[in-house]
Amino acid sequence: MDAPTQKSRASRATHVSGTNGAEPKLRAKTRSSKSDNDGAPPVQARSGAVRPEITDPTGQVQNVGLDQLLTEAASAESRFVPGAEFLKAAGGLALRPRLLAGQTATVAADLARVIAGRSGRTPPKGDSRFRDPAWTQSWLFRRICQGYLSISDYARALADESGLDWADHERLRLVVDNLIDALAPTNFPLTNPTVWKTTIDRGGENFVTGARAAVRDARSPIKLPASVDPTPFEVGKTMAASPGAVVRRDDRFELIQYEPRTEQVHKVPVLLIPPMISKFYVVDLSPGKSMVEFLGDHGLQPFALSWANPTRDDAGWNLEDYLESIVEAIETTREIAGADAVHVVAFCAGGIATTTAVAHLAALGHIDRVASLSLMVTVLDVRRGGPILSIASPDIAKAAKAKIKRKGYLAGTELARTFAWLRPNDMVWNNFVNNYYLGNKPPALDLLFWNLDSMNMPAGLHADLVDLALANPLANPGALRVLGTPIDLAQITCDAYIAAGETDHLTPWPSCYRSIEMLGGKTRFALSTSGHIAAVIHPPGNPKSAYRIGDESCPTPEEWLRSAQVHKGTWWQDWAPWLAERAGEKAKAPDRLGNSRYTPLDPAPGTYVFKQSHG
Repeated sequence: MDAPTQKSRASRATHVSGTNGAEPKLRAKTRSSKSDNDGAPPVQARSGAVRPEITDPTGQVQNVGLDQLLTEAASAESRFVPGAEFLKAAGGLALRPRLLAGQTATVAADLARVIAGRSGRTPPKGDSRFRDPAWTQSWLFRRICQGYLSISDYARALADESGLDWADHERLRLVVDNLIDALAPTNFPLTNPTVWKTTIDRGGENFVTGARAAVRDARSPIKLPASVDPTPFEVGKTMAASPGAVVRRDDRFELIQYEPRTEQVHKVPVLLIPPMISKFYVVDLSPGKSMVEFLGDHGLQPFALSWANPTRDDAGWNLEDYLESIVEAIETTREIAGADAVHVVAFCAGGIATTTAVAHLAALGHIDRVASLSLMVTVLDVRRGGPILSIASPDIAKAAKAKIKRKGYLAGTELARTFAWLRPNDMVWNNFVNNYYLGNKPPALDLLFWNLDSMNMPAGLHADLVDLALANPLANPGALRVLGTPIDLAQITCDAYIAAGETDHLTPWPSCYRSIEMLGGKTRFALSTSGHIAAVIHPPGNPKSAYRIGDESCPTPEEWLRSAQVHKGTWWQDWAPWLAERAGEKAKAPDRLGNSRYTPLDPAPGTYVFKQSHG
């Protein structure tokens, strides 16, 4: 970063209170925790805070939210039924009669060309729904496809030109897009040429097989068409199979240390922190796709934090509890490795919590304990953070918190269902057609298997994340206080590596890019060609893989995109050497895991990873 930017950040760090300078009070709490191999240095005393303190310096609530906490917002009602934003859109279009008339005339003319066979419309490139040649070669199916595309464009154009503010527009577009996707001709057997061909070839047996699959899926916790064949996968054998051991365990997490893969290793270890609602083994998928394996092959010492799967009894676990766990994991990793600092790596919601925990360490004067901070698909400033980030209006957020509080936790199956409906074509309708109409098995993909192996979210954490989403305090130095310290991300002066996905539907890369201006150190930004989690778990080997890379901060994401260099391969190949440069000299790899204080408890992948979510 240039000097003026750093100076500006330094001046902002002094403002740690709200608009009136008063510091809101914290509610009292006590923490009860059982621990194996406990004894890490204590976290900063908290005077018993039960919830993080958030001050909104603008005095206003913003209509945005975090992806993990918009669970009830993505229910069937909000998915397909317009709310108040529909009335606002209708009013906006009524005030623009010429615009409405123009759009209507355009679609009418387009449909006339479709009927006459003179339309040049073709399905978008890469839209797998229309890959059957009949959609372009058959006079009937070509017209059906073209008519659908024309009406879809008309509906989206009306939504886009209705004059709504960003949040209302995104909510309306979510409903419009879901309706358009649901009404695609591919989703109905009579208007899907592939279904016709398959039915003729198999004598209708595909529908019999599909009916059995539908009954099976109706009994499943997620109650959606199966997206993956789980048969080839077994945690601890075909997945999460890297050798290692649990070296610390308490009621909230297990810390796993992995065996070295080279004779010499860098002194500074790497701690991998998943989202609080995800099983950790996304960083240790099947051999050849494991981040743990890849880092080990580059002479680094990987550790991984495995979260416990909370139940109703753990409803009180909140954000500060998870921040304490992250700090404790950092301290334990440092002690076992005998290092002064740790490379801290996190993604998605885990990145939000980890960044906050690192800022807490910085506020205590301990930023030197973090060698670097790597954030993958993480949005710290949630303004205009993507379609899902618009759903949680204050009323929806209040209702969601009340419902989850009554139950004690948000079931992982509900989260999985919500995320599936954010990509309905890929995660719902494609599987609906494949499984029920065509009678095929779903694909056997390790990443999809992990995606469905979901975890619960305790009510306390859910409420805190809702509050973070509405107030957006990380974007305002001092607006958030946790563990007794004000949070200013500019105090995170260690080097940072930020990675995002070009086609990410949950955490759009321009929103991830904004983190560069919030952190106080030098930042390197990598942009993968993949989507959300596929952007994180992107091992080498795919000849089509590419990424953009750049160190210099540009005023806008668009300017960065124009200036960044394009490389073939995966950003992992840039990131591992970047970590190694900051990981100290190499020394002989340790001949045993843990140390005298933290002795191995169980072999990797530990025990918490096997605990399933509750419905």
